[in-house]
Order: sequence, then structure tokens, then C-alpha cells
Amino acid sequence: MTERRAILSGSTFEEQIGYARAVVDGDWVHVSGTTGFDYATMTISDDVVEQAEQCLRNIGAALAEAGCTFADVVRVRYLLPERADFEPCWPVLRACFGEVRPAATMMVCGLSDERMKIEIEVYARPGR
Repeated sequence: MTERRAILSGSTFEEQIGYARAVVDGDWVHVSGTTGFDYATMTISDDVVEQAEQCLRNIGAALAEAGCTFADVVRVRYLLPERADFEPCWPVLRACFGEVRPAATMMVCGLSDERMKIEIEVYARPGR
């Protein structure tokens, strides 16, 4: 039987909505759409690049708890309400994923809180 384990970050959203930051399902790690909130304080920057950096810190913590790193990421989705906010984030995203080269998609869509300027979701498969 395949192991299934939930990883929680302590975000109040996880409790209020009923989801996990990530789920380890056998060989796969599915990291939920992750925003730029600092989950310890539930605060968020007004700057999209700072939000992207915090997203990646949040994702990195979930990946570490799942036993993998950004090098194991095979798929990433970027969700932004404003198309123009994506390009300023490229250097931060390239620093994290430039060597890994996961499959990626950027979508323009509304997010659940108007303070959120970027949300990032990843799938990883450790040890490949």
C-alpha cells in the first residue's frame, strides 16, 4: 500500500479551509498553491518579489519535511492576478529553478485574498 502523509505549515488557511501544505503520496510530493504569507506571523509583504521569495521559503520548508529539495521538483505552476508582476519575479524563480528546469506554467487568475500577488504550486519526486 502506498504511503500517504500530510505536511502542515501552521498556516491558519489550512485549518480554516481544510487542506495540507503538502501531501506525500508514495514517490510523489504535491505542494499546494503557496502564497507569500509568513505563516508564523500570518503577515504578507506588499511587494510581489518579496512575496515570491517567501513563497519559495514556504515551499522549501514543505519539501524538506517531505525529504526532498527544489532539485526534485518536476512541475511548477505560477498563479498571479497581474500579468505584469510575473517578469519582476523571474530572477528569484531562476535562482531556485534555473538548474532544475521543471515543466512550468504561468496563469493569470484571481487569488483568494487581494493582498496576494503570487501563488506557486509544485510537484516533486525525490531521488530521481
